[in-house]
Amino acid sequence: AEMTGGLEGDKEPGTLSATSAVTGLPQKRFYRQRAHSNPIADHSFDYPARPEDVDWRSLYPGMREGQQVTYADIGCGYGGFLVTLGEMFPDKLSIGMEIRVKVSDYVMDRIAALRHKSAGTGAPGYGNIACIRTNAMKYLPNYFFKGQLEKIFFLYPDPHFKRAKHKWRIINQALLSEYAYVLAKGGLVYTMTDVEDLHQWIVTHMEEHPLYERLPADEEKADPITPKLYQSSEEGAKVVRNKGEHFLAIFRRL
Repeated sequence: AEMTGGLEGDKEPGTLSATSAVTGLPQKRFYRQRAHSNPIADHSFDYPARPEDVDWRSLYPGMREGQQVTYADIGCGYGGFLVTLGEMFPDKLSIGMEIRVKVSDYVMDRIAALRHKSAGTGAPGYGNIACIRTNAMKYLPNYFFKGQLEKIFFLYPDPHFKRAKHKWRIINQALLSEYAYVLAKGGLVYTMTDVEDLHQWIVTHMEEHPLYERLPADEEKADPITPKLYQSSEEGAKVVRNKGEHFLAIFRRL
């Protein structure tokens, strides 16, 4: 059977739609992709030469003059947490960045469907969230000015267990300097994983870096985003269902 997308359900008889007739939202089963992607490989990406070249208005239709993206969900997966950010912070622009093509397609279609469903209802319009397919390990400074971001999220990143693949981890010493470049002073980096070894790796590398300090436990707990980190993302919800452990660490840019 042929697969069709679209929000209006205008499909030929006998075809399968990637959009649920019940919810009006895209169905994940049509967008499945293997969990691992080699971030070092030379994927084919269109990316801006510099932040001035990014056409943000095409992603955020209601973007105000002078407004900037300030929250970035790196490796946003199927977009559950990104949607939560949009609902929690209606006045902030949040971007999801995802390297896997089918997964990023799903998030884009999900946002389009949410915008379509909420139009004229008075509900949150989801015009403050968007997703782009890119490799954040290579191109983050191509998208953001120095000190532009207030919050960066790394939720359930690929652990790349084999020692030879540790260089693929999204948190490493070289990349931490790039993240510090695009992060405002006082900005926060949120990390969450269900792999204790990766958690220890993240904490060690970030505490060794001169531009970050870890938030004490009471500040972590008081952050209104913290409870959402456990449940909002699809990965987080899966860990809860499987009664697994979560390992949270939040760091402040000095």
